[in-house]
Amino acid sequence: MSSCLGLYIEEHLIKYAKVSKERDRIKVESFGIKFYDKIGDAILQVIEETYSQKTPISVNISDEIYNYFDMFALLTKNDLQKAIKTEFESYCADKGYNPNVFETRYAVVDSQLDKDKIKIIHVVDNKIELNKREQEVEGYHLANISPISMSIPNLLQIEKDENSLIVNIEDDTVITTILGGKIFNIDMIEEGSRDILSKINSKENSYSTSYEICKNTTIYTSNGRELQTEHQTYLADIMPTLYNIVNQVSKIINNSVEKIRKVYITGTAALVNNIDLYFQEYLPDTQCEILKPYFIENTGDINIKDYIEVNSAISMALMGLGEGVTGMNFKKKTLSDQIPSWMKVEVNPDVSKKRQKNLGGFLTWDLGQKLDKTEKSLIRIAVALFLLVTIYSVFSGLLNYQISEKEKEANDSIAKTNSQIELANSDNEQIKTKTNEYSSMIQNLQDANDRLTDRNRTRNAIPNLLNQIMSIIPENVQLTSIENDAGTHIVINAQSNKYEQLGFFVARLKTDVILNNVVSTAGQKDNGVVTIKIEGDLP
Repeated sequence: MSSCLGLYIEEHLIKYAKVSKERDRIKVESFGIKFYDKIGDAILQVIEETYSQKTPISVNISDEIYNYFDMFALLTKNDLQKAIKTEFESYCADKGYNPNVFETRYAVVDSQLDKDKIKIIHVVDNKIELNKREQEVEGYHLANISPISMSIPNLLQIEKDENSLIVNIEDDTVITTILGGKIFNIDMIEEGSRDILSKINSKENSYSTSYEICKNTTIYTSNGRELQTEHQTYLADIMPTLYNIVNQVSKIINNSVEKIRKVYITGTAALVNNIDLYFQEYLPDTQCEILKPYFIENTGDINIKDYIEVNSAISMALMGLGEGVTGMNFKKKTLSDQIPSWMKVEVNPDVSKKRQKNLGGFLTWDLGQKLDKTEKSLIRIAVALFLLVTIYSVFSGLLNYQISEKEKEANDSIAKTNSQIELANSDNEQIKTKTNEYSSMIQNLQDANDRLTDRNRTRNAIPNLLNQIMSIIPENVQLTSIENDAGTHIVINAQSNKYEQLGFFVARLKTDVILNNVVSTAGQKDNGVVTIKIEGDLP
């Protein structure tokens, strides 16, 4: 039978639960809450009261950040990790953060919008905060540090097609969205039992008293049947926070891609009487209920509400026992963690003094008698050799395994890189061919455009020329022909009975810039009519 001590640490109190597991049978051996001024003293008391000096301990992280990335479903594990790292570094660059100060973990879920993609739930915590949490449990067997958002679903037997919300109202409120039986989204609300207890504590000046008042307060529902009690005067300190939380829950339900069927309520604020009925009034289309651990059936003399009070701690203990989402443990493995449990030696001071045999049965010592120096030296040498061989074997095995894995990864990477290079070369040749084709097409289009421009310019130039000539030609001058013999070159044949009229006409063609490079022949007079030939270029 394996066991784990779950600790859920908040600002003023610790919730704890020692849970054991044997096959499919889960049992809560001991549980409770501790208010503290010094967290180290409180943890020591919990460990002594639960006899957990050698029991693995599982605790929650604090101040975590959640990000979500969409990735292609066909990525290999290595490529997926690289892509997630790139996305996170981009996020840090946008926020001005140093990515090296964070410890990260992630979970993979199916995308509800695109079957070809997966959704990454990326969890981030500051390494300084993690070190603080480890120091708080220093000296004991800390085995697991996980986010409460990922551990709280351990208390439910979730169906494959279940769509629900878990609203965990502790110091802050954490809402875990479950779609298709899997964790799909995490929402953090910076309101919760901290706000409620702080308001009551300002009047009572006792955090433990404030906690009991919150626990014994009853919310009035629409039927109005609840009786007035001595704690009802504190509803004004409780209801605003609950109202804000239920409004946020309503928004999450309305924005969900799937219809939410159930809302489970847990945490310190869940101890307020009728909180499930209060939620139900605001969420009429969703079933609202208090979260009860699925494995607790016959409570005997213990009120089920007492178990619910430490739901967060129970879920953390289950996380330490291997339940729930894998890969969310923020505690880095030490050498001690990597040594199998069967190799660890525990000294029992109460060992019987009867004659005992060693593992091989070759030597026998009577532990009731004193050992001489030779026997002590032999024992020390034997133990040292055994430890040396064991450690060498473990390290050799681990090293060989890591070398094999790295060689396999390197070969896969080389083959993939060579394949990509070949594809790139093929693409490069195609790009060059297409570039030449496009360059030729562009040149042809440019030439056609130039011809069209010249044609349009010539087409409009002759009518414009005629209009301009009409405005300047003297009355006694007649044009016998106008010819565009080449390009923009114009030849005009004109006649008049007066030289000066033809000279005036030629002068106007020049001064008004109707034609460029205007030249004219000498006039020839025949039967009183003078004819000239005028040449020029269109402007």
